[in-house]
Amino acid sequence: MNIKKLMLSTLAVAAAAVASTPQAEACSRVLYRGDSTLLIVGRSLDWKTPIPTNLYVYPRGMAKQGSPAPNAVKWTSKYGAVYAVGYDGGITEGMNEKGLVINGLFCKGTVYSNDSVSGRPPMSLAMFIGWLLDMNATTPEVVKVLREQNFDLSGASFDGGTTSTLHWGITDAEGRSAILEFDHGNVRVYEGTDMPVMTNDPPYPQMMAIEDYWEKVGGANMLPGTVKSPDRFVRGTFFANHVERTDDRRIGLTIIRSILMNVSVPYQYTVEAEPNVSSTQWRSFANLTDRLYYFDIVTNPGLVYVDLGKMDLRAGQPVRKLDTSTLGDAAGEVNSMMKVSEGFKPMY
Repeated sequence: MNIKKLMLSTLAVAAAAVASTPQAEACSRVLYRGDSTLLIVGRSLDWKTPIPTNLYVYPRGMAKQGSPAPNAVKWTSKYGAVYAVGYDGGITEGMNEKGLVINGLFCKGTVYSNDSVSGRPPMSLAMFIGWLLDMNATTPEVVKVLREQNFDLSGASFDGGTTSTLHWGITDAEGRSAILEFDHGNVRVYEGTDMPVMTNDPPYPQMMAIEDYWEKVGGANMLPGTVKSPDRFVRGTFFANHVERTDDRRIGLTIIRSILMNVSVPYQYTVEAEPNVSSTQWRSFANLTDRLYYFDIVTNPGLVYVDLGKMDLRAGQPVRKLDTSTLGDAAGEVNSMMKVSEGFKPMY
């Protein structure tokens, strides 16, 4: 399915979208497709102040709930997963044992609820990604849950009152992708296999109109170079579509890391007239094929990873946590550094 055929793609629409795009907090997600089987999702987390982020591995068979409110969504996890948890209070992204990856990125203008969904079972943003990863193995399964929309999504503010206005990228081990956005409480899901990149604003249909314009310009001749969301989207898409294809996981990781570097925001970079432009705090790389989750904190010298295939995810096993503040100069596999934990406390 070619998602571009479903989108507006005229120059006039693209120009209007660029002119109206607010300067959102910067995050980027890029999917690297290898020669035949290798799939790696890379993302950057960009924010104006450091966001302490720890890694947790949760086993199968755990009873959880999406909110402390009455009639909240409740479930018992079918799959084990690794989560990246911000402030030890909310899941930013993760990968489950089936190779399903979900990444949350900022998208200003997002409105999660409306009158028609306000009476549905409550679900907190802190647990939303965990719920989807715990209970689904593939992108089509997630999409089915989303289209049913049997939940009312909301979240606590953080970092001095910031509201988490998000959209999500969803990718499974078969390379099937979806992008989830909320339009005044209504679920909008865009599906396809040709969806390698997402950033922030504007919403996905407008972003594709911008990309369509730049595709006609030709990225080998000129690419937009700022840290604005549409510019990062265009650069990420061009490089994702023009790099070498390999199934060597080390080379593939190197390629996706280099693309993420190109769309990252330099550390402590600021623009006086654009206070919401944010530095890249960390990058992650989820190898869906080999179930490896890499984590790259920009102030640390080493790239570390969790080998999810080697973790004991059987029901009854404990939650394990990697306190990233203790990494120091660590590099490579960190399974042995993950300590038994009670789990994080959701910021409902």
